[in-house]
Amino acid sequence: MAIRHFLTLRDLTTQELKQVIQSAIEMKSAYRDGRQDPVFKGKVLAMIFEKSSTRTRVSFEAGMAQLGGDAIFLSSNDTQLGRGEPIEDSARVISRMVDIVMIRTFGHDKIERFAKYSKVPVINALTDQYHPCQLLADIQTYVEHRGSIEGKTVAWIGDGNNMCHSWINAAIAFGFKLNIACPEGYEPNSDLVNEGGAAVMLTTDPVVAVKDADLVTTDVFASMGQEDQQKDRLAKFSGFQVNHQLMKNAASDALFMHCLPAHRNEEVSAELLEDESISVVWDEAENRLHAQKALMVFLLGASS
Repeated sequence: MAIRHFLTLRDLTTQELKQVIQSAIEMKSAYRDGRQDPVFKGKVLAMIFEKSSTRTRVSFEAGMAQLGGDAIFLSSNDTQLGRGEPIEDSARVISRMVDIVMIRTFGHDKIERFAKYSKVPVINALTDQYHPCQLLADIQTYVEHRGSIEGKTVAWIGDGNNMCHSWINAAIAFGFKLNIACPEGYEPNSDLVNEGGAAVMLTTDPVVAVKDADLVTTDVFASMGQEDQQKDRLAKFSGFQVNHQLMKNAASDALFMHCLPAHRNEEVSAELLEDESISVVWDEAENRLHAQKALMVFLLGASS
């Protein structure tokens, strides 16, 4: 059977994505009831980090442990991806020693090259272009709170970054409308926007984007690796903060999400982030654990 990878949401069909999310919901319930099936007994996950992350490491490592497996953490100091050793060689060697690989890196081409030569499933835990694991958790969170996201309206406010790109893929896969508000010059990839067709609307006005939205979401204005642009970006993104005033334009039962870490009073007001009648960011963060467990079970099953 062919090896299945998860480099973007497009690597799974809509039905498979829905299957993973439903499995994640069931695993979450089992976890809370103290029912853990050690389906990963004897399995090893290699976690390759060229970009650091609290949530990504804890959620993948804990997920493997909860299901009876083991995880190996490899930082940029422990690997030679594309430096002392070609990525293709690293993929050939590492994938002969473990059962599944998770990579968090900068250029998306790195993970594509690794996956091409890997003998086991490869998961994109974030690149500069996409963050599909976060979207699994986000859709799971919406489903838990409001039911199906199909036919709903989501507003993305801020930078047209990797999260925005994955939201576009999600709109295509799950059949919802995505309104994107970005300052001029910070729009998402135009080819992706065109792929989204009528499902994607681009504007420079956050109020227009949020109008009647069922879900409003954002991310930091300067991502990891853009710290030198922080001051300039704060000026350019003035007026793009998500707060209670902006949320008044959304649907009355709209939810707020943020992939975290959040910079309070920059992209989101501290008051909104902490308002648990609207903000579901803590559920969203927890769901990384369960969505990724379900994803790994799916990939290992589909590739065996």
